[in-house]
Amino acid sequence: MSESASSSAAAPRPAAASHRRVLALAFPIVIANLTQPILGAVDTAVAGHLDGAQFLGGVALGGLFFNFVFWGFGFLRMGTTGLVAQAHGARDTNGIRLNVLRALAVAFVLGIAVLALQAPLVSFALTALGGSDAVRATAHAYCRARIWAAPFALANYVVLGYLLGVQRVRLALVTQVFINAVNIVAVLLYVYGFGWGIAGIGAATATADACGFALGAWLLWQLRPRGLPPLVPRALLDRAALERLVVLNRDIFIRTLCLLVVFGWFAHLGAKQGDATLAANALLLNFQTFMAYGLDGFAHAAEALVGAAAGARDRAAFRQAVRITLFWSVLGALGFSLVYWIAGSWIVAGLTDQPAVRAVADRYLPWAVVSPIVSVWGFLFDGVFIGATQTRSLMRAMAASSAVFAAATLVLAAPLGNHGLWLALLLFMAARGATLARYLPALSASVGVDIDASPAHAT
Repeated sequence: MSESASSSAAAPRPAAASHRRVLALAFPIVIANLTQPILGAVDTAVAGHLDGAQFLGGVALGGLFFNFVFWGFGFLRMGTTGLVAQAHGARDTNGIRLNVLRALAVAFVLGIAVLALQAPLVSFALTALGGSDAVRATAHAYCRARIWAAPFALANYVVLGYLLGVQRVRLALVTQVFINAVNIVAVLLYVYGFGWGIAGIGAATATADACGFALGAWLLWQLRPRGLPPLVPRALLDRAALERLVVLNRDIFIRTLCLLVVFGWFAHLGAKQGDATLAANALLLNFQTFMAYGLDGFAHAAEALVGAAAGARDRAAFRQAVRITLFWSVLGALGFSLVYWIAGSWIVAGLTDQPAVRAVADRYLPWAVVSPIVSVWGFLFDGVFIGATQTRSLMRAMAASSAVFAAATLVLAAPLGNHGLWLALLLFMAARGATLARYLPALSASVGVDIDASPAHAT
């Protein structure tokens, strides 16, 4: 049975984009995103109260390793959202089922590969990140305890992508809150109850990932399409569908790798300008992270709504989804910039009590104030292109933007110092939005829709 040959006629048509619908989709995602810093703060606080500074450093290094590895596999979430959203828009329930099962298979294969290669992966990464022997030893203990749940952590990306794709964002929020709640309870139990130390912090995250997948698997079963014929295993191996999945995942992976390289090089060049500048840049990047958590809600809403409209080949719904999500994204970016302008120094003071770092951070704070207005276009258009599964354009735009960043650092970093480095980063962010905007006509042609996404029409 082909993927399109499903009981699609009986499936309800997805809700059209509206201001109310966009906010209903975005806000639960924003709340779910904001639980992540709370979780990190708990892990940091627990490690910081163990007997020795090496424990805090070990959690920091281990966390960087997993952020790099798992963020690199973020295509599992993004690709699943785009494919499921389009099948949802086309009311192709069999297509939804097959796309989710294929993505889960990829997640488990990759997770098992991470487990098989854990020794060289962890050793290489921790050596590259640096730190004292004591810090690396504690980081190894953290990583060994956490990595066993890699297949579940990656599968959770697929579950989240499915829930966003079918616009069940409240269940996505419940899932994320559940994972974080289990993590907090487990870390307190393992560290203070069982006395497992740094390994207990890693094991707590692994437990949360496993429990989260158990909940996610139950949700997938409860939300499974009804009335479909029995699954034909041969359909999972459909060549065209597998090729499309591979291409989508490859493009998003390269795009994410470019992003990681840019921020890694930004940190490297900042470190060459002294410890105070390195610390101040790391602190100000928290402003970028806070803003990304908020604006990602609208980008995820765009993924779901654009994907559904593209799957349904609905011109009006597609245009409306782009315009309304763009409107709220720009409004949100202006709100972040206003908050950073008014309260930026106060936020800096709350993040560090070191006078030298505060002074340097305040000097470069204007760049963080401007950043949301410059960055918002790339964030939102990312969601549009992922929802439309036009990942080749996404990859090319990110590669071109990374080249802009590299050229800007060569020209600006030496004469302007850290100001030049921040200017290069903002040029990178601007290039992301500009290059994707340039590809909008091609996207329009691919879905048979004319998009006018200019700010004047974002109302």
